[in-house]
Amino acid sequence: MTAEDAVSGKLALGNIEEIGPATEKRLKEAGFRSIRDLLVRGPVDVAEATGMEMDESVEICNKARMVLEELGVIDKSFVTATSLYSRRRERISTGSKSFDDLLGGGLETKAVTEVYGEFGTGKTQLCHTLCVIVQQEPQAGGLVGKALYIDTESTFRPERIVSIAKARGFDPQKALENVIVAKAYNSAHQELIIEEAGSVIEDNNVKLIIVDSAVAHYRAEFLGRATLSERQQRLNKFMHILVRIAETYEVAVLVTNQIQASPDAYFGDTARPTGGNVVAHTSTYRIYLKRSGKNRIARMVDSPYHAEREILFTLSERGISDVNEGR
Repeated sequence: MTAEDAVSGKLALGNIEEIGPATEKRLKEAGFRSIRDLLVRGPVDVAEATGMEMDESVEICNKARMVLEELGVIDKSFVTATSLYSRRRERISTGSKSFDDLLGGGLETKAVTEVYGEFGTGKTQLCHTLCVIVQQEPQAGGLVGKALYIDTESTFRPERIVSIAKARGFDPQKALENVIVAKAYNSAHQELIIEEAGSVIEDNNVKLIIVDSAVAHYRAEFLGRATLSERQQRLNKFMHILVRIAETYEVAVLVTNQIQASPDAYFGDTARPTGGNVVAHTSTYRIYLKRSGKNRIARMVDSPYHAEREILFTLSERGISDVNEGR
């Protein structure tokens, strides 16, 4: 038995004393397969899904957090900054050295990265490129893992996975097999997919989750100011589940976002990402993509420690590439 299998065995619901056979059955019927699921969904979701009292739900979720802390799956409630600094976060290459440099080495695990921009700026091309690279060995910029692609706008193209893999010298058939696609037909379905993602991540060694795009369904379904409050509440819950999944399962999360014109901006770029403060506050990194002739510009807009700067990249058969690559 490997160390990973041993940890997985300790994450069974029955390992929490407060969870007896009847409660365990009720949790599994409600879609909670492991202790990780309890932490990701939280006590309110657990109570609503199972019908148990809130006090009992809170106690079970607190126990789940303690188990994960003891196993080292998540950080303890109180740790020194030195301990956090010494923890290495794995990264996935974007396919471009300059783009990787903008991100401090690539797309970071245990974090949510938001990329926004108008159509044709390379958002979906970045998603497809990362799907191929995450499967590779670390020396090739990957994490030897699979990708989970949540497609809300029918933008996923398996043909693009094949062309990028071929251009980069990877096995295209293997590249296709290691991308799991979930097509979300509406916002409720999108939420259901992410709530059930835990078992898919564990069973398939998923290291990258992509939501392309996160806000599209909410923007289309909740029209007008009368529905704004409900839209933001639903979107807020969705984004927070993504944050907890990134932390708990140690995966990288990339969400794409649309833009809208800001009528109150008289100077400079009037483009603003949709979703308001809900998306802004839950994204660890926020990157703005825009055109520059035949090339593209990526600007780091928000980050806990990166400088706000721009880099130049291009789109090619290889997906995301450096401007001078192949010259």
